[in-house]
Amino acid sequence: MSKFELKLPRMGESVAEATLTSWLKEVGEKVEMDEAIFEIATDKVDSEVPSEVDGVLIEKRFEVDDIVKVGQVVAVIEIAGEADGLVEDTDNTEETSDEELASMAEEAIEKGRETLGSPVPDYTSTERFYSPLVKNIAKEEGVSLAELEAISGTGKEGRVTKNDILDYISGRSNGAQVAPQPKKTPEAPQPVQTKKEEVSAPPKIVEKEESQIKVGAGDEIIPMSRMGKLIAKHMSDSVSTSAHVQSFIEVDVTNIVNWRNKVKDAFEKQEGEKLTFTPIFMEAVAKALKKYPMMNISVDGDNVIKKKNINIGMAAALPDGNLIVPVIKNADQLNLVGMARVVNDLAERSRKNALKPDEVQDGTYTVTNVGTFGSVFGTPIINQPQVGIMALGAIRKIPSVIETKEGDFIGVRSKMFLSHSYDHRVVNGALGSMFAKAVADYLEAWDVDREI
Repeated sequence: MSKFELKLPRMGESVAEATLTSWLKEVGEKVEMDEAIFEIATDKVDSEVPSEVDGVLIEKRFEVDDIVKVGQVVAVIEIAGEADGLVEDTDNTEETSDEELASMAEEAIEKGRETLGSPVPDYTSTERFYSPLVKNIAKEEGVSLAELEAISGTGKEGRVTKNDILDYISGRSNGAQVAPQPKKTPEAPQPVQTKKEEVSAPPKIVEKEESQIKVGAGDEIIPMSRMGKLIAKHMSDSVSTSAHVQSFIEVDVTNIVNWRNKVKDAFEKQEGEKLTFTPIFMEAVAKALKKYPMMNISVDGDNVIKKKNINIGMAAALPDGNLIVPVIKNADQLNLVGMARVVNDLAERSRKNALKPDEVQDGTYTVTNVGTFGSVFGTPIINQPQVGIMALGAIRKIPSVIETKEGDFIGVRSKMFLSHSYDHRVVNGALGSMFAKAVADYLEAWDVDREI
């Protein structure tokens, strides 16, 4: 029998590591090729990692909540026959490699501390387990062992995870701390650090804030999911970063509705794709961004970065109630057929939790369809570091004044609202309104005789 090493695959140019969130197979279980073995999460997307071979899972190299770097061996599968990636016995090699990596990181931090003339915290005199990543972060931020011991871990068996230590450091820097729990070890007293530790302690204030909310007898406490917490933080950060301003414009999309009803069946038969309104709207937004490139920018300190590529994020609701924003890369270079294929593919894989990390990055502008849920308009929050987001309202049939050469009359038209949120730090009201008007003009000028 031979062994196959299942490594964390490359997930995109900007992704170097991921958190192992769950094991889908246990040691001793049979696995098939392309069957998911474990789940991982980055700060952008959750994903499953499938097996590359048929066999039996015989070893797990990481636990839930561990940080795994791209290329590291996560699991070992026993198989019969020959295949790429087979090894006879790599346990010692891998262990040595991991130890060397941790040792190199610790040595580099120690050298940096020596250069700065500050003491290096010693985390060896404790029975509690800390991953090398957590210890490295603690050393870099000057977190003492007493502080680290007092942090309440959310990982398996109370382990302190990367998010735990980062949350603690964030709370400490904001001044939200209480005194740390005393450490019960026979260490000699450290008078220099004692004073600091009385001030620098874990952010227990969060628990106190929660306790101020009265929970009734019939109330249910529902912990937020990992993605829910990331979204909450991302949204609150955006509101505190950008000066949000909104512009609204009503659009007559009667020609688009009639054209789509006329060609949608032929489109699906010819192209094998359903024709929704979304690719039509995305095409209009891409054209408007081409016309007004200063909406396709990001803010970096005192500089404005004008993006070369037009990459439109498409907000998509997930079955669990969360939200994800896959990105249509180079949207201005796609025709309507290509746009429909990309939109349908991203939407389908979003629902199946099958997006790659690179597919939710590098967006330069975002569109969200609030009309799907019946909303007429909204005030969406900007997806940082972008400077604009457009909400598409529900299409409704309403009585409207129609202007003709023969005079005005009342008729039934299909109309919708476009809600444009933009960053008033760098986008003034004129540009924000002209951009929304450009999208509306493209939609209202739709050619009813346009061929597929």
